[in-house]
Amino acid sequence: MPVDRERVMEAVRQCFDPEIPVNIVDLGLIYDVQVTDGATVKIKMTLTSQACPSAASIPEQVKLQVGAIDEVRDVQVDVVWEPQWNPSMISAEGRQRLGIDV
Repeated sequence: MPVDRERVMEAVRQCFDPEIPVNIVDLGLIYDVQVTDGATVKIKMTLTSQACPSAASIPEQVKLQVGAIDEVRDVQVDVVWEPQWNPSMISAEGRQRLGIDV
């Protein structure tokens, strides 16, 4: 089965910031996912802040989860700071889990 964006996103939904009980997709930390040549996945993401204590571990989680998809041969994660993350990027489901008004 070829790797597609939805399979990658499902894998990334298994990744969490250890301080926030919402996956990083619903937090709005994933900006772009591209699958090239059917086996290379390129992910552009951010973190809640540049001082995030999990700045090294979260992208590593993403690489491990996506790399566990059988057909994936390479995972490239690029952490970017523009646009800057803000709480309005949290999904409705994430807001509900965090008790933030939707």
